[in-house]
Amino acid sequence: MITGHDAAGPVFAALADPTRRHLVSHLAERGEATATELSAELPITRQAVSKHLALLGDAGLVAATREGREVRYRLSTPPLDDAMAWMAAVGARWDERLAALRRHVARSDGSR
Repeated sequence: MITGHDAAGPVFAALADPTRRHLVSHLAERGEATATELSAELPITRQAVSKHLALLGDAGLVAATREGREVRYRLSTPPLDDAMAWMAAVGARWDERLAALRRHVARSDGSR
């Protein structure tokens, strides 16, 4: 059931693409880079990298700063933190369900 605003949705949608995950990894390692620098490491054009960076920006994962004629991109982690918190919450609910199942099975085995 979806309640309230799904803040993690745009993050997961943006990270569904392997090229965008690659860009996020590179920005996490480097700190910042231009689209030209990033495209040198990929088999796609600078324009394609720019489009991927724009989608990452729309999800809040990348911030752009203009320095003269260059636009430098850096990773923005709060949206990743939100997505990780969502995954941790879902994982905790599953852990609770599995623990309840284990208790039920243990009680059932003990009553035989």
